[in-house]
Amino acid sequence: MNTVDNLKNQFKNIFNKGAERFFFAPGRINLIGEHTDYNGGHVFPCAITFGTYAVVSFNNSNKFSLYSMNFEKLGVIDVEIDNLEYRKEDNWTNYVKGMIKQLRSEGYTIDKGMDILFYGEIPNGAGLSSSASLELVSGVLLKGMFNLDVDVIDLVKAGQAVENNYIGVNSGIMDQFAIGMGKKDCAILLDCNTLKYSYAPVKLDDYNIIIMNTNKRRELADSKYNERRAECEEALRILKKELDINSLGELDAETFEKYKHLIKDETILKRAKHAVYENIRTIHALEELNKGNLEKFGKLINESHVSLKNDYEVTGKELDTLAETAWKQEGVLGARMTGAGFGGCAIAIVKKDATDKFIKNVGEVYLKEIGYNADFYIANIGDGAKEILF
Repeated sequence: MNTVDNLKNQFKNIFNKGAERFFFAPGRINLIGEHTDYNGGHVFPCAITFGTYAVVSFNNSNKFSLYSMNFEKLGVIDVEIDNLEYRKEDNWTNYVKGMIKQLRSEGYTIDKGMDILFYGEIPNGAGLSSSASLELVSGVLLKGMFNLDVDVIDLVKAGQAVENNYIGVNSGIMDQFAIGMGKKDCAILLDCNTLKYSYAPVKLDDYNIIIMNTNKRRELADSKYNERRAECEEALRILKKELDINSLGELDAETFEKYKHLIKDETILKRAKHAVYENIRTIHALEELNKGNLEKFGKLINESHVSLKNDYEVTGKELDTLAETAWKQEGVLGARMTGAGFGGCAIAIVKKDATDKFIKNVGEVYLKEIGYNADFYIANIGDGAKEILF
């Protein structure tokens, strides 16, 4: 039985009626450009082919009845349309409530209750953006069911607003953007300052992108994410005394090197250095990919991980073990952590005919060093959030 049929059956079991429509939003990986989004730099993410499904029908009431196959023990959680305040005990449904509340606050009419079943294929806490995927699948669902005249970019912005103002995570816009605007077999070079973007075909020919899950959960709101952001804001505040800039992403290497002496605190300086040079690496990565220079592209990916480890200090033993073990394997172009860090996932670009051996070797080292297994998936690059017709 395929996923669509299975979810339709599950919906009927939970809500005692048939489903009307079916929506999907992917997860995402970021090929390079980490912790640059909120620093006004460039990122280079892509949507992947596994993500979050939502099956829905109207229910002739003023409440949303929400059920997740990933949190079966929580059962159906009912949410009144006119009572959408954040409540910790509402657990995962806060992301859905947040999107309803945000779109209503922007003037969109959402005035009828619905029964919605969700199913996420993204491992929770893996750093592949399960929360942004849930926000965007809710967004395209609300757009479709209420015939809202809202474009995907505005749903992307609404998702970020939910994350920042409702959930309380001070994140940038990359996750929602990649998930909303993803395109099959393409990555997106996104300027997070201006939201200018371009699609870049990812032609890896004889290589696979392998996602390596540490299986160490990371809770973004509880991590040092907001601390890193504050450190970068402090670096920017100091540099602005002599430079007319609005973000670290505006700096080239020469200007940064000329003015970095202004930052006396060594930790703040390291954070700023990562933000500036990671942005430069990201632009170079696209150039090398367009030239078909995969070796150079892989080298930039490795340099990104080193900077995230030494200057930004967001990797940790688990991610370092995966990336550094990957570097030693045959047929590997490059490997790095992806996402916010402190657990979650790393990615590696590996020759197709070396993939099985790579997974075996890296998996064995990880188990020996860390004491439990990592999981490995081959990532295919897919489309952004959409309705699935059945």
